[in-house]
Amino acid sequence: MVTERVPMTREGFEKKKSELDRKQNVEMIEVAKRIAAARDLGDLSENAEYHAAREDQGMLQASIDALKEQLAHSFIVEQGSLPKDAVVFGARVRIKNLDSGEHEVYVLVGPGDEDYDNNKILTTSPRGQGLLGKKVGEKVEIKVPRGTLKYQIVDISFES
Repeated sequence: MVTERVPMTREGFEKKKSELDRKQNVEMIEVAKRIAAARDLGDLSENAEYHAAREDQGMLQASIDALKEQLAHSFIVEQGSLPKDAVVFGARVRIKNLDSGEHEVYVLVGPGDEDYDNNKILTTSPRGQGLLGKKVGEKVEIKVPRGTLKYQIVDISFES
């Protein structure tokens, strides 16, 4: 199985690392204590607290494993090495919706930096994938579950 490399900013990488640390060294210990306390209550076959804590432990472990996988396949992107005339990782892109005429602004980010309330979208999202590599003036059609979005690239800039 070939796993794709995941672009991240230094900040996004550190955020994911601290989340992993918290889950491994705080949350997992809390769940283990809950399991031990529930085990002390007696018969495990009818012990709802024990079974709930074990289920929480399994879900937490899956989350830890997913974070480890993301970090293992990540690479830190240095903005200075990227082209400035195309939509790339880290770009702030202003687009015009060709159906409504409205302008929208998105920043393309990697895992750990996404913030949909502030239009920071993943480069791996359908919209992010559709915009990558485009230049000012280009038109793009992006297929999403509810149809096809039609945009024109109006401006590309970078946060400093």
